[in-house]
Amino acid sequence: MDAAKLQMHIAMYPWFGIGHISAYLHLANKLAKRGHKISFIVPKRTQSKVEHFNLYPKSITFIPITIPQVDGLPPHAETTFDATISLGTLIMTGMDRTEKDIELLLHQLKPNIILFDYTCWIPNLARSLGIKSVNYITLSMIFESYMECMEKQFKEQNIVPHELNLLNPPAGFPDPSIKLQAHEVRQLTRIVNSEFGSGVRYYERISTSTRLADAVACRSCREIEGPYADFLERSYGKPLLLSGPVIPEPHTSPLEEKWAEWLSGFKEGSVVYCAFGSECRLHQDQLKELLLGLELTGFPFLAALKAPVGFESIEAAMPKGFSERVRGRGIVYGSWVQQTLILDHPSIGCFITHCGVASLLEALVSKCQIVVLPNYIDQLLNAKMISSSIKAGVQVEKGEEDGFFTKESVCRAVKTVMDLESEIGREVRENHLKLRNLLLTKDLENSYFDSFCLKLQELAG
Repeated sequence: MDAAKLQMHIAMYPWFGIGHISAYLHLANKLAKRGHKISFIVPKRTQSKVEHFNLYPKSITFIPITIPQVDGLPPHAETTFDATISLGTLIMTGMDRTEKDIELLLHQLKPNIILFDYTCWIPNLARSLGIKSVNYITLSMIFESYMECMEKQFKEQNIVPHELNLLNPPAGFPDPSIKLQAHEVRQLTRIVNSEFGSGVRYYERISTSTRLADAVACRSCREIEGPYADFLERSYGKPLLLSGPVIPEPHTSPLEEKWAEWLSGFKEGSVVYCAFGSECRLHQDQLKELLLGLELTGFPFLAALKAPVGFESIEAAMPKGFSERVRGRGIVYGSWVQQTLILDHPSIGCFITHCGVASLLEALVSKCQIVVLPNYIDQLLNAKMISSSIKAGVQVEKGEEDGFFTKESVCRAVKTVMDLESEIGREVRENHLKLRNLLLTKDLENSYFDSFCLKLQELAG
């Protein structure tokens, strides 16, 4: 095929969560690097928050869209970054109300393919315009597999979610060793059956998207989630395209001087870095336990965290006397930081992560040790995979029923991975190193992405 036939025009319309938008933009960068054209549909006021991710502005064009106002949403709220997680269903409703606008845009843009996730009406719309649709899933395959098994069991046994005992995995789940606590079961079953915009159940959106799309794709690789890839391909009954881990392109800018200078004041591998992504907000009591746990470790630390629920600033929510006690060895910062560059700094020895997919991948390709402290839906299963299946990190213990962690459990997890003499610490260090070396193998990502692009081209015809 000649170059013109090889080039694709791909539209992207990700769910309005900053983590999803940034994941799609990382994918767009990889596609643009290979000569493909991207039309990236994004909420108008959100464009300025994410355009720094666009490394190929000549190939990736932002298409701003206005989101209809939805009763109950704060004025100007467009993404989950602008509102609490509980308002996510209203943001999804607003996204659903853009269907006519998206139809007009696609008619004008005439892409070969559109990539989407939760907008389950996209496949039929795209098909009517002669455009192929791909449900590109940025959540982990272990989470998607668990949800598939849960829903199947609900239907087969004709019961409602809260009546199903899920302390052990549902029938058919690829890894029977995964065990959930009572609070985790409650959260997962609540999510499966909850409304997620326009009166549509969360799982119904997922299943409709995968059933109607021309293809399903995941941001993952078999080296991490092989059994789940096989399971999902059988369940979907259609090809499953794996893009590989889509590790973000290296930053061209250096680490901010204030962080580079501060981190350089500590010995190699001694600093604990803690961050929970762009959206997670802890409750104040749990934030206090986390910070007191970091203090208790005795290690220097940098915690980049959002203000807790009900607070305007992180400083206002800190324990009494905390700032004075940790001055010189601990920083709590309430704004965005250059996470990948911080993780690359030689002084960082441990990363406490909420286990979102993007942060998890960044953790796995870093040299620092991993402590997992999940807070929400897919993160729960990602954390189980890392700490129980792959054994490349240690999970902070939580109460079986209430799901609360303590300063002691935070301290214990950090000390376990940082202790060179700890048997568990040695095991997770060795497993993490093996996986890191595998993920950073020169041709691994290129191989996945070349195959991914080829399959998209075949789909586009």
